[in-house]
Amino acid sequence: MDNKRLLVAIAISIAILLGFELWNRPTVQQQVQSQQQARQAPTEPLPPGIGSPAPTQGAQPPERVAAEHLPIETPRLGGSLNLRGARLDDLVLKNYRETVAPNSPLVRMFAPRGEVAPYFTQWGWSAADGRTPVPGPDTDWTVADKAPLTPQHPVTLRWDNGAGQVFEIVLSVDDNFMFTAQQRVINNGSEPVQVLPWTRVRREHTPQLANYYILHEGFVGVLGGHLQELKYSAAKDAANKAQGLAFQEDSTGGWAGFTDKYWLAAVTAMTPQETIRAAFRHTQEQPGPEGDRWQVDFSAPQPLSVAPGATADFGTRVFAGAKEVRTLDAYRDNLGITDFDKAVDFGWFYFLTKPFFYALDWLYHIVGNFGIAILIFTVALKALFFPLANKSYKSMARMRALTPRMNEIREKFKDDPAKMQQEMMGLYKTEKVNPASGCLPILIQIPVFFALYKVLFVTIEMRHAPFFGWIRDLSAPDPTNLFTLFGLIPWDPPHMLHMPVWAIIMGFTMWAQQRLNPQPPDPIQAKLFAWMPVIFTFMLASFPAGLVIYWSWNNTLSVLQQAWITRQERAERREQKKLVRT
Repeated sequence: MDNKRLLVAIAISIAILLGFELWNRPTVQQQVQSQQQARQAPTEPLPPGIGSPAPTQGAQPPERVAAEHLPIETPRLGGSLNLRGARLDDLVLKNYRETVAPNSPLVRMFAPRGEVAPYFTQWGWSAADGRTPVPGPDTDWTVADKAPLTPQHPVTLRWDNGAGQVFEIVLSVDDNFMFTAQQRVINNGSEPVQVLPWTRVRREHTPQLANYYILHEGFVGVLGGHLQELKYSAAKDAANKAQGLAFQEDSTGGWAGFTDKYWLAAVTAMTPQETIRAAFRHTQEQPGPEGDRWQVDFSAPQPLSVAPGATADFGTRVFAGAKEVRTLDAYRDNLGITDFDKAVDFGWFYFLTKPFFYALDWLYHIVGNFGIAILIFTVALKALFFPLANKSYKSMARMRALTPRMNEIREKFKDDPAKMQQEMMGLYKTEKVNPASGCLPILIQIPVFFALYKVLFVTIEMRHAPFFGWIRDLSAPDPTNLFTLFGLIPWDPPHMLHMPVWAIIMGFTMWAQQRLNPQPPDPIQAKLFAWMPVIFTFMLASFPAGLVIYWSWNNTLSVLQQAWITRQERAERREQKKLVRT
């Protein structure tokens, strides 16, 4: 009975961790991307706006020359801008590779039509008056200077519709991942025109999803001061009910886009005070993931009316790159992009998870290794909770010393449970021990465990972060496996038979810690406690290596702390016995 509360706490912990593990496994079978290239370019949906765009002037003959591309060169991005259609459809991230292999391909952010997974940003206009020729998806834009787009060299795309209006797109890019576009209409005609400028991010396939319960993938944005998240499946259902429109909102400032685990493509207003109309859209060209057409677009809430001799502008920014926490923070603060840091899915424990990240990142910049940073961070957490844990461990040490007397009471009053409980409570009161104190170290670890897991799982800073030896990625499971004799047997065992080295170390440290705790007198409880290290070892085997290393190190520190306290308690009891004898 004195161990029931501790037993309940342990059972709850196991249930939470088991549920956490089940939720974190992919919820559906991973979709395999099509390896065949599309033979025909997908049809264009109506751009956001009113009605259809008017036909463009100066249509070229079928035998068109290949589209021109303007190179993009920044410290962190490479690729090109497609001058046909004003599409940013070729972009790679210079600092990130697909795998930990040093010769692995660079991560490709955008890809053009005609490839397996088209993904791009585009700028354009709709003819709100139904008569003004506007640039279309096949319009060939011109640039006066063919020099690459760089942080020091913005470019101006220009197109004359032959009816008195000149359209311009002034593009610039910074040293990280932000593009800025100023869309301009110069009306040299004799009549006013009405046009609707827009910027869109378009994904002409459904990406391969991680499909983890705790990770959001799909549409994301902060509009009207509120975080908006729509998974692809939910967006498809909503779009089917509203003729392709899954979500729309007029917002002052804000941002919206597509989020993957580590990457983001999003549109935001040029200034925080600018009012925009944001929309999430979906259409289906053909069955299957390759037939999905996803779109996020920003437009002016109303068409721009441009008088003769006047000029009208509409400005947006496009982020296309890695979801680095400090980079997003800087854009939020310097450009006034509301809650831009929420593109990183820190989850419900945001108030705890983000400070954990800051602490680990700060330590990393001091020691140069995220694994070492985790070890130091664990020591700091142990120091923070030392008084509480110390009190708990002292109580547990006294409980261990009282085990013979507790067994005597159980044996003496085994036929009178009420009297047994009364005597037990009297013993606890006399000896000043709390039988529930053993729950505290476990309960403290649960929110820390979840928050640290989030940091390891969603922050790109942890991606491909090495430790030592065979751990080349702290955010991935330990690749070693006992059931292959750590690589000596060439076979791929099932998921449940993955037993890496660090999980075994964690299990051993948990067993060592358990040996210092008072053993339950009830045989069933004792067996459950004995099996706990084995259960946790299998449960944590597939978790990120960084988390298992944390748990192992935390257990080791707890063992040392408990051993020291137990030694102190024994020394105090010996001194008390000496005083009694004298």
